Amino acid sequence: MTTQAPADVIPFREAVRAWFLISLQTFGGPAGQIAVMQRTLVEEKRWIGQQRFNHALNYCMLLPGPEAQQLAIYVGWLLNGTRGGLVAGTLFVLPGMLALLALSAVYVL
Repeated sequence: MTTQAPADVIPFREAVRAWFLISLQTFGGPAGQIAVMQRTLVEEKRWIGQQRFNHALNYCMLLPGPEAQQLAIYVGWLLNGTRGGLVAGTLFVLPGMLALLALSAVYVL
């Protein structure tokens, strides 16, 4: 008996591109980050419904930790399984991490 991985809801390549573009727009606090995700994923691409997005956001707000990061990982997982969650979570923090790394290098020099 073999278990098959669930099929991607959205083509993986398209999802990676979308998460990358979202990550470039999400500097600032969690309210701005969540608004960018909501606009892109719910309104523009229609990959997830507003009710499902709000339900996920409410759940993430109850959990300890950064709700915007948790929401990105959850929606990525919903759309493309485990690899989608990993990509969404990684790309979500990548620009901020790179900016801090660059600023740290400038400070050290």
